[in-house]
Amino acid sequence: MAEFPDIVEAPLRAKFVSLGVKPDEIDERFVRGAGAGGQKINKTSSTVWLRHGPTGVEVRCQRERSQTLNRLIAWQELAEKLEWRKQEAANAVRSARELVRRQNRPKSRGQKNRMIQEKKHRAGIKKTRKGSGDW
Repeated sequence: MAEFPDIVEAPLRAKFVSLGVKPDEIDERFVRGAGAGGQKINKTSSTVWLRHGPTGVEVRCQRERSQTLNRLIAWQELAEKLEWRKQEAANAVRSARELVRRQNRPKSRGQKNRMIQEKKHRAGIKKTRKGSGDW
């Protein structure tokens, strides 16, 4: 079984384990950078690109000149993105459950009275629309 790289320290490993991410699910590449930087950026592969296969979450880091620092930052960002994604899924489930609960709860006495008053009001308006029928 694959292991996390040595750059990934214990707290970060624990976060990946708690998220259920296995090391062999992550594709890591080192690519040449893009943008300003001249000859140095075009010659060195200091940009780190990580992709979590099952979710398709990608992280690309080119902040620092050092590949090691970029690698550490990329791993941290990937953990944050995966954690955010998991929280969003949990929030979506919770809000759907809450919506069903609100829709199915019984109406309060005040709501019922307001609804009846509105129906009577609308009925009175419609009653005035009726003509004598002698067209």
